[in-house]
Amino acid sequence: MSDTDSPPVLFITGAAGFIGSSVVREALRRDYRVIGIDKLTYAGNLASLDEPSLSPLFQIVEADISDRPALSTLFRDHRPCGILHLAAESHVDRSIDGPGDFIRTNIEGTFHLLEVARGYFEAEKRPSAFRFHHVSTDEVFGDLEGAGNRFHEASPYDPSSPYSASKAASDHLVRAWGRTYGLPVVVTNTSNNYGPRQFPEKLIPHMILAALAGKPLPLYGDGAQVRDWIYVEDHAVGLLDVFEKGVTGETYNLGGDSERQNLEVVEMICRLLEELAPGCKVAGLVRYTDLITYVRDRPGHDRRYAIDSGKVKGEIGWKQAETFESGLRRTVQWYLENEAWWGPVLSGGYRLARLGNG
Repeated sequence: MSDTDSPPVLFITGAAGFIGSSVVREALRRDYRVIGIDKLTYAGNLASLDEPSLSPLFQIVEADISDRPALSTLFRDHRPCGILHLAAESHVDRSIDGPGDFIRTNIEGTFHLLEVARGYFEAEKRPSAFRFHHVSTDEVFGDLEGAGNRFHEASPYDPSSPYSASKAASDHLVRAWGRTYGLPVVVTNTSNNYGPRQFPEKLIPHMILAALAGKPLPLYGDGAQVRDWIYVEDHAVGLLDVFEKGVTGETYNLGGDSERQNLEVVEMICRLLEELAPGCKVAGLVRYTDLITYVRDRPGHDRRYAIDSGKVKGEIGWKQAETFESGLRRTVQWYLENEAWWGPVLSGGYRLARLGNG
């Protein structure tokens, strides 16, 4: 096969993470040759890449996005058509307890990646096919006021946590590299993702697995915080659609059109478990909802996020395939059927599986 017949090479950072592994699968479905780049921190799980690892078009590389020599070698050897940048520290609670990792990865790491990408782009004589796609969050916009309002692409930034502040900074860096150096960039901001293979520190998998174990289901404050939920596979499709069809320099919001209060989400999980896995494991409790417990709210907790996806739907033609009800059912069913994935995560054994180490 000649170079002109070879599939285009796509770099995906954070490839062993929850969203990253879904993007890898979608990119392989579109016949890209995928180089997954992941530092394999606690949130990176090679078991999430079992299916892609069987493809001759996929390779996972353990590397830090701040390691410029390693990245430069990858760019030189593989000459990608673009990069989907998902590598990030993303858990708000962890950012409150230890913000340093978020500054290093989300801000400094993005800076180093931008510089290596810029060097490659300029050395390759500014190829028109190259694109740097930065994946961000709706949390950069802060707390949303007004029941009928939604975040749009021009909403002002007002981050509340060290996590969202670090992502806001990385968004600004990417846009600055586009305007100052001419690097072809595109930015997407997304709402709360959910689905299979999500690390159990996040709300939905945490509640599913805690309920199955008969443990308390802790809700911050009154549980009335509102989030817009998007099924991870819908997000992955949207990211590839934007990468392929989006306008350079533009920003696109990818949301789920599924606003739910946290309490409502947990109650839905409990009802699904009562249908699919009846029998609470705590003596004297009849229903999973009896496990719901209210705990002290976390500092700076935003009350509502909601995102307007009209631009990406109108200009690119993306739309969600899953409703929140259908996606949540698929998610609960997946966790019920895949203890082989989440069991080692809960025990910590998954971290023993590293490259060349089983």
